Amino acid sequence: MPDIEPFSPRGMFHEGWTAEVSDYAIACGWALKGKQFIVGDVAGGIFAFEGDTGKIIWKKENTHSGGLLAMSIHPEGEIFATSGQDGNVQICNCHEGKVIKTLNLGKGWVEHLKWSNDGLFLAIASSKKVYVFNEIGEEKWISEDHPSTVSAITWSNKNELATACYGRVTFFDIVKNKTNQKLEWQGSLVSMELSPDGDIVACGSQDNSVHFWRRSTGMDAEMTGYPGKPSHLSFDDSGKLLATSGSERITVWSFIGNGPEGTMPGELCHHTEPISSLAFSNKGMLVASGSRDGSVVASFLKNDGNGDPVGAAFAGDLVGAISWRPDDCALAAVNAKGVVNVWKFKVRTNFFSKGFK
Repeated sequence: MPDIEPFSPRGMFHEGWTAEVSDYAIACGWALKGKQFIVGDVAGGIFAFEGDTGKIIWKKENTHSGGLLAMSIHPEGEIFATSGQDGNVQICNCHEGKVIKTLNLGKGWVEHLKWSNDGLFLAIASSKKVYVFNEIGEEKWISEDHPSTVSAITWSNKNELATACYGRVTFFDIVKNKTNQKLEWQGSLVSMELSPDGDIVACGSQDNSVHFWRRSTGMDAEMTGYPGKPSHLSFDDSGKLLATSGSERITVWSFIGNGPEGTMPGELCHHTEPISSLAFSNKGMLVASGSRDGSVVASFLKNDGNGDPVGAAFAGDLVGAISWRPDDCALAAVNAKGVVNVWKFKVRTNFFSKGFK
């Protein structure tokens, strides 16, 4: 249960709309250029709402036998993909939720999905293998077995896919079917994030540290001292700042100049319980965080990683996921009780002179 009392939206957060899905909401995202908001719950329910009003457009129950594990919305926002414990992936149309293609990958859980930045490919991780399909569900590439279960996937530059498993991050050219680079480190990697230019690779580790590499130089470093596993990582759109969390605090590392080696990170302490979701805005230095205590906070950061809260709201329970609307004028949060909150986000002209209230 949350340790904080419910409170109304404050600062740059303003009342928007609220809705509910059938079970614990674990995935969400904006489609159709922000006109639609899609939510997935653990039971396999998928729900589409009007982005401005919260009116239900369509819903689908029990899409994956055993439950939903992941969802990824195509960059153009017209289609999306879901995966689950049944070993299947469904590619669906956003307008009606109609299934375009079902991909059966076997008996293993499919825990990770990611559309490429140009929308040409969908990467899918299941156990020790990674598969790549095109928009209409045609298989384009399969990896060999990784040394252990794939813990994270993400796309770098065009046609280049990064995968993380125990002790290794690997970059594959999926068109030329070759390995571009291997970055090795003896440890269990639990999360991965790339800088926008693809040069910096940051991974949260089971040993409560963040390990990162610079691909251009091959140099690597480690940031330690986290109270828990840094499962949540997010770069801002410029690649200057990396927000990380393995506790109720957000630690922000600056990659400006010679950083972050030898520098002190910024720290944000706005929550009473561990961070459960973390995301930079699509543009600028705003980072939003959701916590197990049900609070959602947006902070404006400076180049050194320090910053101040500019808005906050109460989501009602453990925050399962958060998502900025493409224009950054709204922020959504879904929680463990299946409640969906969308708040309008706008700057008050006197905000910075009078402070956060």
